[in-house]
Parts: sequence; structure tokens; C-alpha cells
Amino acid sequence: MALVRGERALFEHGDLQRARRWFDTAYQQAQECGDPAGLAQAALGMGGIWVHEHRTAVESEQIRVRQRHALSQVSPGSPLALRLRLRLQGEEDYRGGTHEGILRLLAQARSSGDALALAEALSLAHHCVLGPEHGALRLALAGELIGQAAVTGRRSDLIMGLMWRTADLYLAGDPHAERCVQELRAVLAGHPFLAVEYVTSAIEVMLTIRAGRFEEAEKLAAGCFEQGVTAGDIDATGWYGGQLGAIRWYQGRAAELRPALAALVNSPTLSPIDNSYVAALALAAAVAGDRRPAAGHLARLRGRDLAELPSSSSWMIAMYCVVEAAHLLQDADLAASAYALLRPYAHLPVVASLGVACFGSVQHSLGMAALTTGDLDLAIGHLRAAVHDNLALGHWPAATLSRCRLGQALALRDGPADPAARAELATAAHEAADLGMVLPAVVGRPPEADGACRLRRDGRHWRVELNGRVALVDHSVGLAHLATLAANPGHEIPAADLAAGTPGREGPREPAQPLLDDVARDSYRRRLTRLQAEIDEHESMHDLERAAALRMEREWLIAELAAAAGMGGRARPFTGGEERARIAVGKAIRRALARISAVDPVIGEELRATVQTGVRCSYRPR
Repeated sequence: MALVRGERALFEHGDLQRARRWFDTAYQQAQECGDPAGLAQAALGMGGIWVHEHRTAVESEQIRVRQRHALSQVSPGSPLALRLRLRLQGEEDYRGGTHEGILRLLAQARSSGDALALAEALSLAHHCVLGPEHGALRLALAGELIGQAAVTGRRSDLIMGLMWRTADLYLAGDPHAERCVQELRAVLAGHPFLAVEYVTSAIEVMLTIRAGRFEEAEKLAAGCFEQGVTAGDIDATGWYGGQLGAIRWYQGRAAELRPALAALVNSPTLSPIDNSYVAALALAAAVAGDRRPAAGHLARLRGRDLAELPSSSSWMIAMYCVVEAAHLLQDADLAASAYALLRPYAHLPVVASLGVACFGSVQHSLGMAALTTGDLDLAIGHLRAAVHDNLALGHWPAATLSRCRLGQALALRDGPADPAARAELATAAHEAADLGMVLPAVVGRPPEADGACRLRRDGRHWRVELNGRVALVDHSVGLAHLATLAANPGHEIPAADLAAGTPGREGPREPAQPLLDDVARDSYRRRLTRLQAEIDEHESMHDLERAAALRMEREWLIAELAAAAGMGGRARPFTGGEERARIAVGKAIRRALARISAVDPVIGEELRATVQTGVRCSYRPR
């Protein structure tokens, strides 16, 4: 009866938790009454429907010992012996990141004539070939399992075959994957199968993230986690972490996940070949500007050779995080290694496990790797392809991120005034605002990184560069002061001179960046003339929202011109003593540093450590 109840829970309802309890009872009873066949069936049932359901060292070894003992009690040529050998081999191959053994036994199962052995061999083999290089083989195995379900008569075999096929199509970026998941849902309707319903819920979370509905996706992820716990799926915590990771990444909040990722990395419930959480922890640290831990996590992951990472369903996610972290750390060697490994899979999306989360096209990672190595032409080509492929996937956040990176790469190659770069960045900014995303700051690879910060005026923005990192920051008076200090490294400049727009005698007499030069003033005045015409036009069309936005811009321009000019349009001199100058300049610089830190915390922190304010101000790069 315990066997019957265990098989009903596992093969009819997909209730992994309840099935384990019944099979454990059945195993003990079979052992007590000396029933070899019952012992073998119970040992098989304890393995579950997935590979490596028992993750801790104690649990996994106990199950392995029981299965080996059961194998020793049955006839070596029996179907039960074959099924036990299949389970043991599948577990061994999965832990080692290989598949040769299980495929060899699959051939034996095909020739054995035992329908259950063949169905189980197909599913176990599918588990062991989840790397990106095995797409065609996986689809063949899933198709064969769907057909074999008609022979076994087990509902679970049909459901597992359809589930594998659905996951395979998403992993391949197939445009018709949605059709397969709808077919799977139809089969599940009215007859719950908890383990696979959990997978379909995870896919729904992934699709909601792709649609850019982050708040809804977060609520769905919490519900999905509860389903996983109810089904007894050991991956529930890890999958929930992956889903939150994708949401936070596109929200620009990846650094918030460091405590949770640090706990997950050392969890005994993680798969032995899952390296994605170490990579994600490295990326979160790099995003937070904590370079040393980020580099340490990457070194731990990389080992002696990045190519030695085992292929698995989490390999692509790990490589995505490696590329992004390498870019933030400007590790060109690591980026080049990742590029070579990812290049054969340029046509695929980066999907975690069975559809848990998606990070868009591999083309994006290739573009970021090329950007890190300094090959801007190659980076631009890949990023253009990434925008196209992400749009085809319907992954709006990934498309926006790729468009942003494309605009940044164009700006690095052709200059920030390049029309194509401006167009891509403007579109990305508009899309990001709609989706609730925070786009990353520019990180370039300059020809040399001497540790000094450089500031360059670009219309209403300042381009702040430091050791390959580039941030575009809205104009302010304090940024003009910083530009003067950066143009005169090591020199002390009186605050009164900075306020008046002329550096002191200790340094060069002319500032590298005037507060508001002639070109900028002329540009502002021309824009003012056009703005009034545009305001009138939008008001006549009753587009009051756009007209209000234009009026705000007009008021800002008038204020900027008034702040930079005195009577007759001459440069406004700073009046008052040294103390007033010290206070005003100090406040302006601190506000500017806050603006820079909001865009790029690493640059902001470095400038806070190297810029000194007071009666005399200076910039002393380390």
C-alpha cells in the first residue's frame, strides 16, 4: 500500500514531498519482510522525477546506498535492475557534468523492450544534456518521451515529455515556444501535477519579466516559490533567487541582493554544477563598486581556466554575469575568454534552468565582452544584433539595456555628439522610464588609465571619465568647479577664484572648462528662441503636457544664462570675502559629487577621496 500511494503521489500528482515519505516507508517495510522487488521499486521512487533531488551530502549518499543495495537484491538482467542502473548512472553523470554513461544505458533501454525503463532513461538523459550545445539532442529526447508515454500509459511520462519540450523551445529561443506551454497547461488543466505546474509558473514569471512588468513579476515569483515548496521541489529557493535577481538587475538594484546571494552561494541545496550564484555575487559586488570581493568571486569561479566550468542549465547565466562583472572591473583578459566560449551560441537567449529567468540574447554578452576588450566596432555589431534579437524575443528590458549599451559604444567610438549615439541613448532612456528601469553608467576602455579624472562639457551634460569608467552627469556650477580642479591636478586654487571663474596664480591662469563658454551661451540662446515657438505650437494643439515640459526647459535655460552672466552679458564676478567663497564653492562641489555618485558610485567615491575643498581647493589623484 505504501508503494501504491508513493507511485500515485509521484506519477499522478507530481507531489515530490509526499511521494518521498511513502517510498521511505515502503523501503523500510520491504526490507523488514524481505521483498527484493518492493525494495527496488521503493528505492527507485525515492529518486523522484528529477535528477539530484536529494542535495545534501547526507541525503544523497543515503539514497545512493539504498539504490545500490536494492540493485544487489534483484536479478541483474531484470527490468528493475536496468531501471536502478539508469537512475544511478544518471545521478553520477549529472554530478560530474557529463552524459556519456546515461546515453550508453539509454541505448540498452531501447533494446530491452521495457517501456518504463525506456521512458525513465529518456527523462534522465534529458537532465544530463541541459547545456547550450545539446539543443537538438534534447528536442529529440523530449519527442521520443512524448511518444513513449502512449506505451507506458503513465500520465507523468506525457507531462514530463511536454514539459521538457516546452523548456527546450524556450532555451532555443523558438518563436513558437508559447504554443507548447499552452498545450502543456491544457494537459495539466483539471488534474494537478504539482512538480510540473511549478515549472509552468516559473515560465510565467520569466515571461512577465520579459514584458517589463516588474512589480507583477515579483508577486508572481513569490507565489511560484510557494508552489515549489508545496510540491517539495528542492530548487524552490534557488529559482526564487534567480527570478528576483533578474528583476533587480533590470531595475538597477543588483547590489541589494548581495546578502541573499552570499547565503545562496554556500547553500548545500544548490546543484553541484551550478556556478551561476557565485557569478551573480561577483556582479552584485562589482555593481556596488566593491572591486576586491568582486575580483575574488570571479577568481573563485574562474579557477585555472574559465573553459573548465561544467556545461549545465545554469552555464549561460554564469557567463552572462561573468561578462558584466568583467566589464565593470575592466578585466579584458576574462572578457576575451568569455567571448570565445560564448561565440558559438550567439543565436541563443540566456535562459536559466527550465525557463526560470531570461537575460536576453547572447549577442548582448558578446557585445559587452568586445566593449571590455576595446574592440568597439565588434561590440557595436553584436549590440545591434542584440537589440534586434531581444525585440524578437519580446524581452523589452533586455532590448532597452542593449540599446543603451549600443548608444554608449557608439559614443565611445564616434564621440558623445554622434547623432546615432544620441538617438540610441535617447530611445533607451525613454524606454527605461516607461519600464521603471535604471540604465547603467558608461564604462569604456580608454587607451590609458593613469588614475586621473577628466571632465568635459557636452551641452547640458558633463562627461566624467576615470580609469575607463564614464558617467554623463547633468550640468551644475559645482561640476564646472570640479572640471577646473581636474584640469589642474595637484595645484591649489582659491575658492574665490573658482567662484569667479579664474584659477589662482599657483596653477595655469586659464581654466580648461569655463563655467559657460561662448559656444554654450549661443546654443542656449538659440534653443530659447526655438522653445517659444514649440510651446506655442503644442498649446495650439492642446498638448498641454508637452508644452509644460518645454516651459520647464525654457525656465532652466533662462536661469542658467542669468547665473553665468552679469550686467551687459559679462561674466558675473563673485562678490564677498574668502569665507563666503569657501562656503559657496564647497556646497556646489559637494552637490556635484552627489550627482556623480548617483550615476556612478565608484567615480563619486574616488573624487570624494581626492578632491579637497576649503579656502583653497585642489584635486590630487592617487
